[in-house]
Amino acid sequence: MDWLELVWLFIGFFVANVLGYGGGPASIPLLYREVVTNYEWSTPTEFSNILALGNALPGPIATKIAAFVGYDVGGVLGTIITLIATIVPSAIALIVLLKVLQKHRQSNVVKGIGLLVQPVIAIMMLVLTWEMGQSSIESIGWIQSLIIAAIAFWAMQIQKIHPAIVIIVAFAYGGIVLPYFEVSVV
Repeated sequence: MDWLELVWLFIGFFVANVLGYGGGPASIPLLYREVVTNYEWSTPTEFSNILALGNALPGPIATKIAAFVGYDVGGVLGTIITLIATIVPSAIALIVLLKVLQKHRQSNVVKGIGLLVQPVIAIMMLVLTWEMGQSSIESIGWIQSLIIAAIAFWAMQIQKIHPAIVIIVAFAYGGIVLPYFEVSVV
């Protein structure tokens, strides 16, 4: 393992998590950009799998992605570095920002910051959804992607089935059924 790769691991996860205002939903598109686009530590399909499995497990998603990618790229030391880059800056920022926000909680500036960043996070999630959707269509085709998306929507929104159960069923479908279709499953 090259020490420079460890530095890039720290920088990639530090940037994604420091700029990920709003927690997991805001961090995921930033992590995707760092892990898949900027450093190519995983493919879009691998990232989708990491995200899906991470969502099925308890705990914050950013730390689970950091642990997996860190280990995949740099072993145990890579995991430690990515977890430090993910957790420590957020913890320090949380303490400092909460003190500032408590002091100025009635300020229109503080209220405006929270309101104006929400549309940015929504767009980031839409872009991530679009990119992951394209990856799915390339892997299994648009018909299966659409059917799976519709079933997942129905299960979570209409039937109120927990997302972790939907993800586990999707993993089972992907492992048991998809190998028998003539699609390029990566």
